[in-house]
Amino acid sequence: MSRSSDAAMTATTLSLDWAATRDLVTAWREDPGSTYRTWFLWPERVKNFRSLRRGIERVSADIEAGTFGNSYKESSLETVVRGIAEQRQLFKGADHPFHWKPKLRIPDIYEDRDNQLAFGRLLETCRCCTTEAQVLAAIGAFAGRGIRGLGPAAANLLYFLHPTIVPPFNTAIVRGYNALTGARVRLGRWDDFLAMRAGILELNEQLRDLLSNDLGAVAGLLFDIGAGRITAPPLPGQDATAALTAWREQLQRVGSLSEDSALTAATRQDTTHTEVQGWLRDLGHALGFDVWIASNDRSRPYAGGRLADGCLAALPDALVAGPAGDAIRLIDALWLDGEGSVVAAFEVEHTTSIYSGIVRMLDLALSGDGRVVTGLYLVAPDEREHEVRAQLRRPAFSPVADLHLRYLPYGELAANREAIARFGAGLHPIQRLARDLS
Repeated sequence: MSRSSDAAMTATTLSLDWAATRDLVTAWREDPGSTYRTWFLWPERVKNFRSLRRGIERVSADIEAGTFGNSYKESSLETVVRGIAEQRQLFKGADHPFHWKPKLRIPDIYEDRDNQLAFGRLLETCRCCTTEAQVLAAIGAFAGRGIRGLGPAAANLLYFLHPTIVPPFNTAIVRGYNALTGARVRLGRWDDFLAMRAGILELNEQLRDLLSNDLGAVAGLLFDIGAGRITAPPLPGQDATAALTAWREQLQRVGSLSEDSALTAATRQDTTHTEVQGWLRDLGHALGFDVWIASNDRSRPYAGGRLADGCLAALPDALVAGPAGDAIRLIDALWLDGEGSVVAAFEVEHTTSIYSGIVRMLDLALSGDGRVVTGLYLVAPDEREHEVRAQLRRPAFSPVADLHLRYLPYGELAANREAIARFGAGLHPIQRLARDLS
């Protein structure tokens, strides 16, 4: 950590055309296909933070207890990193650095017990600490070990523990940062990462009104620059007048690719997720239940109104009074009886990892309402059933073995929901449609 680098000398005091950079960020925020729109403002993003933190806690506990093993495959680390890698485009490929490369024998946390312990303690220290100084000290101690094959890619785990302190990290973010600032940050080095982090904090501070305390926003900007979606303004002194004019003309075209495949897919996923929640809402009401819609989805447009129209405005205090209350409020749909007890819980998993939904189900099952254990449903496309069953066989999911989780395919729900609403009563029709996952 004592080594100096070009990045360290250039990243802490940025020399930018701040007016042009402000225009860049403004245009980026308005681009329908930007990471800001498709990921940072994505309701599922915040929803997944708590469950991923729980997953990181499990990784550090497994390592400390000596039960982690010596393989990435089927480990608790694979489960949580896979969940991170499925958080849309910014984290695509986040799992690659953790894959075992047998010819190089890296990353060296699977065969070297001391390195494995150091990695686990980095995660646990950062999970428990509360200040920037503590996080940076933990990173410094870990970086000092020089573990082969495991550099700043680990920052993607730390981001979900401290999103206002540690930014996400990948090749596109580094490329975007270098293009915007003229720095020469190198991949794979913690000292370069920390220098880039200092510059990111300065950039974020200068443009706070357009960005966020959550460093995911500024990381998304850098990602889109690095991925070529948007172009950084010319640096001061680089034939600035002509270059700036050409850049501003190019900036006017940002957003013209709003129908690109990434945006179209993201919009389609959100629409399908909301539609299925709407089915569950209407079906629950038809069967005589009170219905709760996830707190972050309540204002979504649906059927000419809001998704939460006609639903409970609040959950019973007894259900959400404990530490898991916030997670329970984020479950996609809950059906409650007249006494305020949950009789069924539904997590809609269109394309993303089932990990976050499973953790929320576990929180609900342990909240004290024993009856809900027999009414937990993963609602997903028909073709995902094999994948879901395979994921549930992983050791990391062993705590949910007794939950009697069921799989409710879209196809069955779509084909039968109207008949159930008309002729059904209670939970029995849903139980008959769903498939046991235990």
